[in-house]
Amino acid sequence: MSGIGRRGVGGLAEGIGFCFRGLGWVARHPRWWLFGLIPALIALVLYAAALVWLGTHATDVAAWATPFADDWGWRDAFRTLVGVMIFVVGLALAVLTFTAVTLVIGDPFYEKLSEKVEEDLGGLPGGDQPFWESLFRSIRDSLVTLWYVLLFTVPLFALGFVPVIGQTVVPVVGAFVSGFFLTVELTALAMERRGLRRKERFALLRSNMSVSLGFGVPLFLAFMLPLVSVVAMPGAVAGAAMLVRVRLAPATAPEGQAKDTRPA
Repeated sequence: MSGIGRRGVGGLAEGIGFCFRGLGWVARHPRWWLFGLIPALIALVLYAAALVWLGTHATDVAAWATPFADDWGWRDAFRTLVGVMIFVVGLALAVLTFTAVTLVIGDPFYEKLSEKVEEDLGGLPGGDQPFWESLFRSIRDSLVTLWYVLLFTVPLFALGFVPVIGQTVVPVVGAFVSGFFLTVELTALAMERRGLRRKERFALLRSNMSVSLGFGVPLFLAFMLPLVSVVAMPGAVAGAAMLVRVRLAPATAPEGQAKDTRPA
């Protein structure tokens, strides 16, 4: 058991190391960092506009959703409470979906960024994929991943109201679940480049769970702050490319080219 524990801790540390390696790469390539900021900024503006609209119309949405309360004497107080809950749920969904939407918007940007990282590490594995095929597959896979995320996070959200457990165990479990699926999203580009489909990617990440969590959980916690997610997204994409190439799928590096085996 102690050996397994040490391997788990080592895997977590290794995953965290790839976070810093990705951030270090974009720090050394500021032009690519600025290039990678574009889709995150677009997503941030869209989400901010949506949340502002929701915040100013939450009570109207609540009134539309609760016609049964029209004759209640405490109707206004009830709908104010419902409006607050609607906004909180909207905010939670924004946090959960921001990365997935940013990756879909930024697919061509992050594809180029991810390719540049792999070129620096020795060359690209495999050939280019048609843009539209890659985009549609990215949207489909992001929707499937979001479905899995909701399957976990909706029950966790409900359990969050349970005294003690909701304030201790649930946030930790939620961070681990969200961190894993964030790794799923971020590594998709590099894994697709190797011909790995969604089920194969999930299986590979599950078999390397400690590394996957070590990479995704710190990023998830950082991404809870929208501005941090905007600034750090290019580094996260770069780190994911390194994670796949060096740790998860090193055997698929271009034939005849040296693989990057430097320690994380």
